[in-house]
Amino acid sequence: MDYSAQLKKYINVLVHEGASDAHFSVGVHPTIRVAGNLSPMLKEPVLTKEDTLGFLTALTTPLNQKRFFSEQEIDFAYETEDKVRFRGNAFYQRGSVSIALRLIPRKISTIAELNLPEILTTFARKSQGFFIVVGPVGQGKTTTLASMIELINTERMEHIVTIEDPIEYVFEPKLSLVEQREVRIDTKDFPSALASAFREDIDVLMVGEMRGPETMAAAVTAAETGHLVFSTLHTNDAAQTIDRIIDTFPASQQDQIRLQLASSMAGIFSQRLIPRISGGLIPAFELLINNKAVSNLIREKRTHELNTVIETNSEEGMIDMNRSLAELVARGEITVESAYQYSLNPNMLQKLL
Repeated sequence: MDYSAQLKKYINVLVHEGASDAHFSVGVHPTIRVAGNLSPMLKEPVLTKEDTLGFLTALTTPLNQKRFFSEQEIDFAYETEDKVRFRGNAFYQRGSVSIALRLIPRKISTIAELNLPEILTTFARKSQGFFIVVGPVGQGKTTTLASMIELINTERMEHIVTIEDPIEYVFEPKLSLVEQREVRIDTKDFPSALASAFREDIDVLMVGEMRGPETMAAAVTAAETGHLVFSTLHTNDAAQTIDRIIDTFPASQQDQIRLQLASSMAGIFSQRLIPRISGGLIPAFELLINNKAVSNLIREKRTHELNTVIETNSEEGMIDMNRSLAELVARGEITVESAYQYSLNPNMLQKLL
């Protein structure tokens, strides 16, 4: 079978259907995800071991294939002749190859086009600080960061460096000089790239994902030393994010990183993509803005009180997740059931509905 041609056919279906993801797994039909729901291509044959291995060969370089067979899983980027770009992950399950592809839109949407709050533009326009976008996998964190980086790219002359694994959105330099480094292709690893970044005369740094204490420490230090730093983390809310970062470090270093976070953090943005009644997905979000009260709570190990600060400081621009969900229900964008499903505090949500 010509797996490159077959892959092109499946990608055309994905694009035509407006899907976000594709899955190739042995024993099932090729499957895409549309508006958050999985949809198998029932007219296509069930995939065999040879099929998924053939797709892996068509999607990845020989070097990445060698790494896959050694490590048994791999992240990669793939771009078609038509410039349709994907972030991919290949892995083994029950001794067979499985592949997941995530579509990366060619056009980088604006903050407004993504239905995100206008206040995010103020963080993109800062000259320094640490801004973290958090949430579970597949909730649009990378897309949100891309919109903020693109805003800088179109408004200011800055030197922007991204460190990613793999590179997802591709930025075309506009007013800014944008350089994108991919782990294992352009740099050994995240810590090496971050250490090097301090000697690259950068203004803005985007770290695709914080992994381990070395990466976190370097990102926080970069923000402290006059850079604007963006990153993501797989946490649920602001309080959990602060705790996760601090708990990553040995006990002897936790007080130091706590003080650094209290002074350098600009804000934490948590988001969820909720099924829209009219079709598609719409974000609900939480925003913590670092002010004197927040800084003191972090410094004094009282992160459990951050949710209360968010709830009571909307006039400063902070956004409570439950309030965001309730507003989407009131506007007829999402169902009450969806709001409860995505709420981390259903009892509080009930009071707002």
